[in-house]
Amino acid sequence: MINFNSYNYTVTERFLRYVKIDTQSDPESITTPSTEKQKNLGKLLAEELKQIGLTDAHLDEHSYVYATLPANTTKNVPVICFCSHMDTSPDCSGAKVNPIVHKNYTGGDIVLPNDTTQVIKFSEHVDLKNQLGNDIITTDGTTLLGADNKAGVAEIMDAVNYLITHPEIKHGAIKVLFTPDEEIGRGVDKVNIKKLAADFAYTMDGETLGHIENETFSADGVTITIKGVPTHPGFAKDKMQHAIKIAAEIIANIPKDKTPETTEQKQPFMHPTAINGGLEQVVIKFIIRAFDTPTLHALEAELKQITEKVIAKYNKCSFTFDVQEQYRNFREVLDKHPQIIEHAVEAVKRTGVTPVLSSIRGGTDGSRLSFMGLPCPNIFAGEHAFHSKQEWVSIQDMQKAVETIVHLTSIWEERS
Repeated sequence: MINFNSYNYTVTERFLRYVKIDTQSDPESITTPSTEKQKNLGKLLAEELKQIGLTDAHLDEHSYVYATLPANTTKNVPVICFCSHMDTSPDCSGAKVNPIVHKNYTGGDIVLPNDTTQVIKFSEHVDLKNQLGNDIITTDGTTLLGADNKAGVAEIMDAVNYLITHPEIKHGAIKVLFTPDEEIGRGVDKVNIKKLAADFAYTMDGETLGHIENETFSADGVTITIKGVPTHPGFAKDKMQHAIKIAAEIIANIPKDKTPETTEQKQPFMHPTAINGGLEQVVIKFIIRAFDTPTLHALEAELKQITEKVIAKYNKCSFTFDVQEQYRNFREVLDKHPQIIEHAVEAVKRTGVTPVLSSIRGGTDGSRLSFMGLPCPNIFAGEHAFHSKQEWVSIQDMQKAVETIVHLTSIWEERS
């Protein structure tokens, strides 16, 4: 029986230390990692893993952290990897993070002290009702917190620490993987699957306590390039065909019920994310999201039809329509290995929490890892309101995530 009653959790102190290191990634960069500062956390984590006792821990040339906790059982147990990402979102500053611990939360709104316009409202953050009596970590209101995904990083670190200090808990070989650049869609671009040598994996990058995410969007990117006809505006009548106005018309024709602002749960969407250019040429970037690939392709076909219909009004204009695959719903892979989810459900139960299977309106490193031959669902890390100054996490939820990891390693050994 695994007992945490006398365990001195290290997850909180680790988390508070990690969030103070700026690791924001940069989508405009062409390097790996996209920002050199991500290496600062990677070096620290590799050193701390060595101090815990994982002697092979290292930061590679692409800023991935690898480490192995050797098996302590004679059973033939699948090798399990736990993965989290080190970078934070480009959407909000991650520099000079000042974390604040609100002890024994009693309910109500949380006003962040250094920007009182930032209010974590009880009415809007639905999981706050489950946090009464817990200790909540926020920022001071001027930056994001970085719980996405430094909560997961700290949880994996503490779970490894527990297993090292409790050798009576039998487990197979455990792999640790910390990745850069997940927030800009490049989290596993340079991962060395052969070196990792794991059979199955779990990302610790989910939200609400007890949730196990076994389904994600399938995702593509679309780039539409519009070629207009420029002329001097003083002599433009019946000659100018304005690329910016054509682009605006295309966007305006997207059905209102197929955008992120109007969809939820398993409803798909098409979403313009960037528009650049001028009178002669405009490039529009879209992301397309759906929970199944046929629907994804149908949305792309619909967007192309909208573009063709608009362009048909402009006899001298042309366009290109390029689709880039991003990731696919990892349920297509996970359903072939039901024990991965079954073991995770049992692990959550053993912590005293009710497990909930849920879908992600997004993707994780696990989405791509699953299609790279490493089936990888996502487990809660306790992070909330990510990518914003109102980001928060509960200490008690992080501790339950640590317990879930430990129980999960034990269950894989027990059932092998």
